[in-house]
Amino acid sequence: MIDPGLTRKVVLLTGTNNPFGIGAAIARSFAAQGSRLLLHSYRRPKREPHPAPETPPVFPGESFYNLQQTASTDELLAALHASGAEACAAEADFADFTTISALFDQAEMLLGPVDILVNNAAAWEADTFLPAESQTSNRFVELWTGRPSAIGADSFQRLFAVNALAPALLMHEFAVRHSRRKADWGRIINISTDGASSGPSEASYAASKSALESYTRSAATELGKLGIAVNALALGPVQTGWITPELEHAILPAIPLGRIGAPEEVADVVVFLASTQARWITGQRIYVGGGHAM
Repeated sequence: MIDPGLTRKVVLLTGTNNPFGIGAAIARSFAAQGSRLLLHSYRRPKREPHPAPETPPVFPGESFYNLQQTASTDELLAALHASGAEACAAEADFADFTTISALFDQAEMLLGPVDILVNNAAAWEADTFLPAESQTSNRFVELWTGRPSAIGADSFQRLFAVNALAPALLMHEFAVRHSRRKADWGRIINISTDGASSGPSEASYAASKSALESYTRSAATELGKLGIAVNALALGPVQTGWITPELEHAILPAIPLGRIGAPEEVADVVVFLASTQARWITGQRIYVGGGHAM
C-alpha cells in the first residue's frame, strides 16, 4: 500500500475562491490525505450588495465562471470540516505584498509551520501587441471573451503581480521560515499553463506564467539543499466553469486523449508531487493536459 506521507502536513494553498475550481479540488485531495489546510482566497474590495440576477448564469460560460470567482471559501470550508479535515481560511489581495507574511503567520498560529506551498492563484486577461485594425481572429479568445485589449502597463502590472511576483515572494517567505526552524522537508508546487512559452492574444498572461516557470527552476536549484522540492504544472484546458460547448468543440481536436480535464485530475498530480513518492523530482515543468501542447 502506498503511503504519500501527507498526514498532518500543513498546506498553504492559494486561489480557492471558485467552488468548481482547481484550488477547491486540490484542497479536497489534500484533506483526504489527512493534511491540514490554510485556504487563501482573493480579498475583493467591499461594495454595495447587488440584487441576485433573475436568471442565474448557466454552467458553463463566462458569466457563470466570473460569478464563481467572486465566491467565498465558506462552502468549501464547511465541507472540509464535515469530512473531519483541519482547515481554515484567509483572504488576501496579492497586489498588496504585505499580506504574504500575514498568511504564513495565520497558518502557523492556527495549524503549525507550513510544509507545502501550492501557488494556484492566478489572474487572466486577453491582450495583444497588434493595433485593432491589424488584429486577426483568435477563435479561442473570441469564443471566450471577445477581442483582446492593447497590451499596456496596467495589464502587465496586474498579471505579473499575481502570477509571478506574489508566488516568488511566497516561495521566499516559505524558504526563510523553513530555514529558520531548521526543517529538512518541504514542497512547492506552482500552477502554470501549457501556453506559457507563447500566448498570442494573451501575451501578458503567458509571459507572467513563463516568469513563474523560471522562478520554479531557480528556486529548485537554490532550495534543494534545504530539502525543498519545487515543481510546476503546465495545465491544458480544465473545466472550471468557463469552457462552453462551442469552445470545447474547438479545443478537442488538439487533445490526444479526446476530452478536457477535470480539476480533480490536476489535484491528483499536485498531491503526488507533494508526496513521498515524488521525493526525487524537482525543477520540473510537468504537462497535465491530456497531451494538449505536449
